[in-house]
Amino acid sequence: ISDQKPLGCWSVKHGQVLTCPVVCNLETHEYIAVHDHRVLRIWKNEDINLDKAFKATLSADVHRVHSLPQAGPLVLFRAGAVRTLDVLLEAPQQEIESVISDETIRWSGAFMESQQPVVIFTTEKDGDFFVYVQKPKQESVHKYRLEPQELCKPLSFTACLKNQTVTLLCLCSNGCVYKVLIPLQEDTEEEEQTLPKSLLLNLSVSGSVLKGTSLVVLDKDHVAVLGSLGAPGKDPKECLTIWNTKFQTLQTSKELPLGTSGQLWCYEEKFFLTHGKVLTVIMYKCETSSLAAAVGKLKDSQTPAVSSCVNWNTLEDEELAVSLQSQESAALKAEPRMSLRSRRSSVAKVQPENLSVGQHSLNLQDAPTTVLESELRKLMSKAQTPDLQATIGSLVSALANRSKANPRFYPKNVLLQLVETRDLSYSLCPDLMPLALEKKDLYLLQLCLQRFPDIPEEITYACLEAFLSISEAHLRSTEVDLDSVICYIDVQLKNKGVKTEVVENGFDAELDQDMCDAEMPKQTHSKSDGESCPVGPQRAALLNAILHSAYSDTFLLPHLKNLPAQQAILFLRYLYYLYVKCSEKVNTTLPGVRSPTINQVMDWMCLLLDAHFTVMVILPEAKELLSNLHKFVRAQVRFYSELNKIEGSLRELQRLNHLRDSQSYSIEVLEII
Repeated sequence: ISDQKPLGCWSVKHGQVLTCPVVCNLETHEYIAVHDHRVLRIWKNEDINLDKAFKATLSADVHRVHSLPQAGPLVLFRAGAVRTLDVLLEAPQQEIESVISDETIRWSGAFMESQQPVVIFTTEKDGDFFVYVQKPKQESVHKYRLEPQELCKPLSFTACLKNQTVTLLCLCSNGCVYKVLIPLQEDTEEEEQTLPKSLLLNLSVSGSVLKGTSLVVLDKDHVAVLGSLGAPGKDPKECLTIWNTKFQTLQTSKELPLGTSGQLWCYEEKFFLTHGKVLTVIMYKCETSSLAAAVGKLKDSQTPAVSSCVNWNTLEDEELAVSLQSQESAALKAEPRMSLRSRRSSVAKVQPENLSVGQHSLNLQDAPTTVLESELRKLMSKAQTPDLQATIGSLVSALANRSKANPRFYPKNVLLQLVETRDLSYSLCPDLMPLALEKKDLYLLQLCLQRFPDIPEEITYACLEAFLSISEAHLRSTEVDLDSVICYIDVQLKNKGVKTEVVENGFDAELDQDMCDAEMPKQTHSKSDGESCPVGPQRAALLNAILHSAYSDTFLLPHLKNLPAQQAILFLRYLYYLYVKCSEKVNTTLPGVRSPTINQVMDWMCLLLDAHFTVMVILPEAKELLSNLHKFVRAQVRFYSELNKIEGSLRELQRLNHLRDSQSYSIEVLEII
């Protein structure tokens, strides 16, 4: 995730501690948290203060809250009892029975089977491990003992439920994954059963054992394991691996050099894990499992219906999918040697019908520009799928890398077409915007800023600095989308300031005498008065794209402090101009397509002043600008204060208007005190 902007943040009071992970009730869209083991909190997105959210104090300590789409949240207590949230809220102080004794819960999970919720959790006592299966609505509990394993200890558990059978997977300290089958059918046996464990997978790579810390089930034939792999004589490296349990093979792996927390989550074909200080998301796709795919010998010419078993695309630095690379390398080895020119031409002329989208894009990345444009139109005519989206992102990154290696190659039209017609993101093609900055492709940068939702603050700042530093002469000869400025800046006047008749909300010279001199002397800085645009239409359109981009002020502020003083003043003049233009309208909205909003303008003004306030105060050329800005804001505050004073009277007028009989004639005199 490139954009680290928090969408919501709630905190408990000093001294309180959140004691289990927060979950979302998918039916009511509410958040559920437990702090200090027994205090339940429930709130919604619009709630700001967590201390004012719904609160219920329970009679026993909570271990975990599980949320199921069709059954509502389930609360698992440390004593092993399970309650649905609805039942618990009816009587929060109800007595909670003890299901386990002197045991510690190590793992828990919730599932749906035959439209009934099922909670499964494992416990440990004196080195022995137990499994409990509970059906809260039927009030049934079954306890099992796991068969002990010599010289190894369970580190992590995961489970899946299918056809009335729970498959519990256990990752042990000896580098092996064991499978335990637990039937769900009702039985009358009261004795504690011992469940046998069978070896499912040996996590060994070239003689080195993967020391796993977490695992998740992907499908019936694949599991993902997060852990560290140490080669002889080398330091262990943390990595994320995907294994084929059917053929006992390692399908693919990704090194994580910045380290992880040891936790791995999986949701809707995406991995979530912490890598260093950031949250990393990796997309994956498990396809048909076959022996050829498992050993990496799959050839499309022989088995066109089956592709590599795992086709995953990271949202970070990977240029192309690992599985697609392995397929292509296998195919290229079988081809006879030929010259580079003939190989490129063969890509254009012969495209087998059974080539996958990924292989097609791999062929295109080395094609000439003319071939690339024509073949790209065919590729983009395909139906929109997540695979196509990720593959096109990989293709863009590959083209960007090719352009860096060969400065003469720059398929501008192809890149523009991809950005304009596909919902790409910065994460899918992280090399594109740095390349556009290097090539000074302003139109491509503008499109990316308008369309990419996850641009890092460092790149946003680099675009801002480039837009402010480039000369007006160069801008006038550059193609830029002017839709956002054409309605309030006369594009025919080029670099000349556009005089407008400004009637600001609340701005009245008679109201404040010290504002009557707002018209500045006609000199080099005359464009800072808010009545004329201090920049040309091309630069204004580019700066509007910056204002529309998402950012986190925490991450952007350190970069903004590096902005040269003259550029900061120019940007502030333009923001002040937009602020005045917005205030001309009653609805404070600028005309045009993708025009900045007054909130965006004010946020950037505050951010820029925070980053350069000391410099602005010291520089003589900024003094008059700050003075005018101060006067204008003060007039607006005074105007809205006067409106607040008559708010009650206006509401009374509105109420009387509803009560008035429209059929009768009357004259009313209302006195506003």
